[in-house]
Amino acid sequence: MTTASAPTPTLAMPRIHPGRILIWTALFIGGVIMVTPLIFMFSTSLKTAGQVYDLRMIPASPTLDNYVKVLSDGRFLRWFLNSTFIALAVTLSNVFFDSLVGYTLAKFRFRGRYFVFLAILSTLMIPTEMLVIPWYLMSAEFGWINTYWGIMFPGMMTAFGTFLMKQFFETVPDDFIEAARIDGLNEFTIWWRIAMPLVTPALSALAIFTFLGNWTAFFWPLIVTTSQELYTLPIGLSSFAVEQAIQWEMIMTGASLATLPTLLVFLLLQRYIVRGVMLAGLKG
Repeated sequence: MTTASAPTPTLAMPRIHPGRILIWTALFIGGVIMVTPLIFMFSTSLKTAGQVYDLRMIPASPTLDNYVKVLSDGRFLRWFLNSTFIALAVTLSNVFFDSLVGYTLAKFRFRGRYFVFLAILSTLMIPTEMLVIPWYLMSAEFGWINTYWGIMFPGMMTAFGTFLMKQFFETVPDDFIEAARIDGLNEFTIWWRIAMPLVTPALSALAIFTFLGNWTAFFWPLIVTTSQELYTLPIGLSSFAVEQAIQWEMIMTGASLATLPTLLVFLLLQRYIVRGVMLAGLKG
């Protein structure tokens, strides 16, 4: 007596929707368009002067001589250090002051609190170009022209950072704050030891965006600096481009070196960027 064998289960192929194919195709094309100039920049930095106008992405005979020449130029190292110092100082200032003000607006109840918050948010509607003249007059009045402080002070605290931190601090349970007060902790200690660890994604996102924004800042440093010793990297590269107008391989090499820190930040900290932005959208 024979028994019928059980049918062999077959794996159903996932159904591919045409809309998803269009979306992925559009994303792929957009990604190629965005990445191509970056690849071409790095490719040109590996070319000799005679190969600059060769549009092939892979140089026929790549060389690192351009990097040796740029790095041996003392001005480039000075500009790099200036940008690093300014970006780090402004980032630390933003993380400290924006989070402190955001915590105050989120956890303290005082008269005029909403007016203060609206006044801070209203500054987001003012174009930077309209603020340059007041900034410059203030810098000239206090003797900040061509100084590190003159470059940094407009960005030491931002309305966006204050708004971001306020939104996150509002999600911190008030029970934690009240319990810390009952234990006798002062408000600064509560902010530093209780509230700050609970908003780490927001702090990470704020720090990353602030650092990248100040690393690539061009308009205000160009106006407030007058000597090459205080140039930031974008300003220094622009003057280098004028001086080396024909040596495109040198210009691309300097731009490649200036881009490396931002790429490293994105590659190493991209999860914090995505997490911070996603949580900000959910809590906003």
